[in-house]
Amino acid sequence: MVGATGSADPGPGAALCGAADDKRQMRGAWLTTVGNIDWPSEPGLSADEQRAELDARLDEAADLGLNTVFLHVRPTTDAVYASDLEPWSRYLTGEQGGDPGYDPLEYAVAGAHERGLELHAWFNPYRVGVSSDLETLADDHPVNEHPDWMIRYGGEGFLDPGNPEVRAWVTDVIMDVVERYDIDGVHFDDFFYPYPKDGEEFDDDASWEAHGGDFDDRDDWRRDNVNRFVAGIHERVEETAPWVRFGISPFGIWRNDGSDPTGSATEGLESYAAQHADTRTWIREGTIDYVVPQLYWERGFAAADYEVLADWWANEVADTDVDLYIGQAAYRAGEPGWQGENALTDQLDHSSGIDGIDGDVYFSFTSLTEEAAEAFAHVREEYYAHPALPPLADVPADADPRVGAVRGLTATASDEGTDLTWRADDDARLYAVYRIAPEHAEIIESGGVEDVCETLTAETLLGVTGDTTWTDDSDAEGAYVVTALDRDRVEGPAGEAVDPRL
Repeated sequence: MVGATGSADPGPGAALCGAADDKRQMRGAWLTTVGNIDWPSEPGLSADEQRAELDARLDEAADLGLNTVFLHVRPTTDAVYASDLEPWSRYLTGEQGGDPGYDPLEYAVAGAHERGLELHAWFNPYRVGVSSDLETLADDHPVNEHPDWMIRYGGEGFLDPGNPEVRAWVTDVIMDVVERYDIDGVHFDDFFYPYPKDGEEFDDDASWEAHGGDFDDRDDWRRDNVNRFVAGIHERVEETAPWVRFGISPFGIWRNDGSDPTGSATEGLESYAAQHADTRTWIREGTIDYVVPQLYWERGFAAADYEVLADWWANEVADTDVDLYIGQAAYRAGEPGWQGENALTDQLDHSSGIDGIDGDVYFSFTSLTEEAAEAFAHVREEYYAHPALPPLADVPADADPRVGAVRGLTATASDEGTDLTWRADDDARLYAVYRIAPEHAEIIESGGVEDVCETLTAETLLGVTGDTTWTDDSDAEGAYVVTALDRDRVEGPAGEAVDPRL
């Protein structure tokens, strides 16, 4: 047996194997609340019905082999959680400001962790809603208190990113969640300045005149507004909860090489110009922890080839501390170019072999069990046959763990399988469960670091849980080892190996 519960002394064990192994990978999906796309299935369900649906989605995530859920907690300047700053989301009860009778985010975080899943809180920073939504804003909505914060554009309302008061407000809203909820990440999608609409102008003249004095070009000023906002969020999160990871999912094209020779060999809309989202700056300045470009095009698509873009983004993050995951278009399954069981593995067949691509996130969650069910079953078979630990927070790969060896492991075999239990570690975020060959059990207790690392591998990992019990319902024989992961996702040392036959 190695280490002691609660000890930060790593000892010879899993902690010293580092992060650069095949056990860690992002496997996520966006659980979308806007428009009731994924959850809840419709507004106005009772609290019990909403909780039951959320339980079902989290169970599906675990069953699908995912390890991260990106829950849409602020779809339209409102809240899918109890907030003193913004009203309840209309997608819960059908009426903005309507109390659903429980706290969905609190419930989701607890449920995700219990199932061994991470939960990243997904915020839309500036969208207020479509025109019909704007006529029924809750009385305490921030736009009603500050009407000058909103700009109408293309039939929708958006908070003005050029207004410093807006940026400060949104930052405070996000930090309120970071401070009060046990989330694992803060996440933005591709909405900063709105997507362009033909014949429409985003009327930010007032903020440009008031705050654009240092710039000759309004587009550069707009990009600076976004850059300041992103950097400010990263700084505040890092100061408050450094284990909470901050990531963004931009539109898949930064710039075409026709606009910038260092851009991608593509011919599509550019997020740099359209949303004023300068992802390259965020990556190079380290103001995000991970990036998830939405590569929603197939391999060989002339205007935006998946292969070209996957390679380009991998090159962008090379030699930086920013992790790269690919946003995958599960919703396109069944469309031309996205048919059959290979609809998603075609993309992974290319990107999985590229250094620097460390996982995938799928849009949207419901697609994985509906139109993309066959395609994702093939992903599960080909790529997710073994579970994966979540990626590390922003810590060195050889960081010492905040957890010690798991103690009190017992294994009881029956006709239904093997039931494991162990003592909780107060500093543990999650637990990793392994089944190893019986002859390797002695390695865990007496072997050197390299031997232990070669034993506790992706192939021997059974799963990840937030609980202190686990049932192996297979009929395989072996010895069991459980390790703890701290809040930075650093894996603690191996403790004892337990064989239920002995």
